[in-house]
Amino acid sequence: MTTASSLSPERPAGTVRSFRDRQFQLREEAILDAANQLLAQRGFELMSMDELAAAVGIAKGSLYKHFESKEQLAAASMTRLLRRIESRLLTQPAQDSPRRRLEALLRWTLAERAAGRMPLLPSTNPALQQALMGTRGYTEALGAVGEALAQLVEQGIEAGELRSDLPVPVLLFTVYARSCDPSFDFLRASGEFSDEQVIDFMVATCFDGMARPRTGTPAQ
Repeated sequence: MTTASSLSPERPAGTVRSFRDRQFQLREEAILDAANQLLAQRGFELMSMDELAAAVGIAKGSLYKHFESKEQLAAASMTRLLRRIESRLLTQPAQDSPRRRLEALLRWTLAERAAGRMPLLPSTNPALQQALMGTRGYTEALGAVGEALAQLVEQGIEAGELRSDLPVPVLLFTVYARSCDPSFDFLRASGEFSDEQVIDFMVATCFDGMARPRTGTPAQ
């Protein structure tokens, strides 16, 4: 699955892009920005291409010049998100511990979610899943991010920062689950806490749990 812009042949190094190409790319970024907002606010099922075109301020026909379907658009949105996550991982301070780097990534993810820039997609929509897995950029980015996070988890275990009695996938998916936990929205909607406080709560319960450390000999 490809977008219209990805069908263009790669440009030789140093080639100056035309004004038309730059405008096309800028409009595509604007479409993805608006799609992220709508996917975060309304979800994939409720978001319509008409609504998206209106949000961007373009005709629906112009929207289809960039993306052939809502599924393809969602795939492009998720691909861009994964590339941003990959970039965040690559630019984290090398001196930070594995746990600190995982915590920082979770904080960033939740902050993006609070700002309405985090698309949340259903995992049970067959057409959407087909579009995702048929998008080369998505599968490549997903593999790269998954591998990088798994390495951080393994390093955290080796450093004694993460539990060694749980498999790596369990720890990895726990961090992922917390990034899209619905309790984040419930706590924000309560109005009792600031976004920063809610993010602190989510990170603390993810990495420290909610039980007090046990002292003494466990009861038999």
